[in-house]
Amino acid sequence: MARVGGKAKTRKGVAKRFKVTGSGRVLRRKQGKRHLNRRKNAKRMRRLGQPTLVSKADEKNVKAEMPFDC
Repeated sequence: MARVGGKAKTRKGVAKRFKVTGSGRVLRRKQGKRHLNRRKNAKRMRRLGQPTLVSKADEKNVKAEMPFDC
């Protein structure tokens, strides 16, 4: 019997960057904390360290790349 579709594989780069919560939403890290940190104040740096939710528009695409994690 021939297989119609391909095997579902997780994109490892996506799996390392995102996490699926218990309710099914997707968490991501905030951008802007990698370099030029000397000029950013402490409050901003703390805020950038907190994870946040992926927008509803992008959630479907992220979950498609992680078929076994959601």
